[in-house]
Amino acid sequence: MNIRLKSLLPDLFTSAGKRLVRHRFVLASSVIACLTLDLAYGGRGIGAAIAVAFIMAAALLVPGRTAEKPREERRDGATRIETLLATDLAEAVQDPLFVSNASGDIVYANEAASVAFGTVAPGMPLQLKFRAPEMHDFIARVMEGGAGPFGIDYVERVPLERAYRVSATRIGDGSGLFVLLFRDQSEARRIDRMRADFIANASHELRTPLASIAGFIETLRGPARDDPKAREAFLQIMQDQTSRMARLIDDLLSLSRLEVKPYGKPSERVDLRMVVGGVRDALAARAKDSGVEIELDMPPEPLEVLGHRDELFQVFENLLENACKYGSSGGRVVASARKAADGSERIVTIRDFGPGIPEEHIPRLTERFYRVEIGAGRPQKGTGLGLAIVKHILTRHDARLSIRSKMGEGSSFTVHFPAPD
Repeated sequence: MNIRLKSLLPDLFTSAGKRLVRHRFVLASSVIACLTLDLAYGGRGIGAAIAVAFIMAAALLVPGRTAEKPREERRDGATRIETLLATDLAEAVQDPLFVSNASGDIVYANEAASVAFGTVAPGMPLQLKFRAPEMHDFIARVMEGGAGPFGIDYVERVPLERAYRVSATRIGDGSGLFVLLFRDQSEARRIDRMRADFIANASHELRTPLASIAGFIETLRGPARDDPKAREAFLQIMQDQTSRMARLIDDLLSLSRLEVKPYGKPSERVDLRMVVGGVRDALAARAKDSGVEIELDMPPEPLEVLGHRDELFQVFENLLENACKYGSSGGRVVASARKAADGSERIVTIRDFGPGIPEEHIPRLTERFYRVEIGAGRPQKGTGLGLAIVKHILTRHDARLSIRSKMGEGSSFTVHFPAPD
């Protein structure tokens, strides 16, 4: 016990000295106050005794390792990281990851790699796992060495087409190991392709009426300059084409506003009877011009859903307008609404009695710019964006659209809304 105490004394004195130096200004002020107090009471030594006791307490009791605690915590954290296995770190990577040796054999594959490419047995050659010629060349180049890192774009086509950016990097010095990381680029490429297709389609849709207008202007300035009958016909066509361009631009702006508008769960209670009735009144004159009568079949009681009134008006405006345009030969359009038998849905159906839609076209009707040929020599009437807008709005309302059609009997477009809470 005495030996242990002797070994601790030097550290104890060193620590006490450091504490006194660190708090020297506070201690000096306290000692002066104690001595002044002692003199005020006749110099009997009481103040001096208090000062000495205060100094000893400061040396022994003031904590002296608070500044060292963060360093100890950092050291503990570093120790925990050092004890982790490389496989633990690899499993934390969400992208497929392979570790191979200098011969191109797989040493390790993380869970993401097994999910993306199937079970991988250690020792399997990479070139046997990935049979595409570009991957064979890439793996061979990696195994030959070099400064690196290496990268390549690779498309896995089975069971689903996925696009990856593959990068390979040497691990350490002299280990002979390489890590191959597959970053999934499929979604980014799909969005880029959709954007490119959208721009190409929009450009084509605008170029067609512009070319038509330019041609008629040239004709009016030339051969038809003194032909009143031809001039009147050409001006009418030009007006129709400018109206079509205006509708196309309006639809493009509607889609753009919907896509940039922040999504919020609808909270307004909307009566579907009032919305559909309002749309019928707004389209009455246009329907009459097409020789179509819009009939309503609505329940007597309110049929409420949670939604944005203006957006729902746009949904049924598109559906009723399409029914009047493409089903005009049937002479009437029926808009009906009801509750589902189990009360879980509110259902609105827009039905026409026109020529119908071929079954193979139905799955693609909500694609942007997709339109169905309605007969030889008859022009397409819409912009091809109306049903795309409908689908986008319904998705925001947790609703869905179902389409049924039979050739010669007409088509029905049914909107299913969830019941309000």
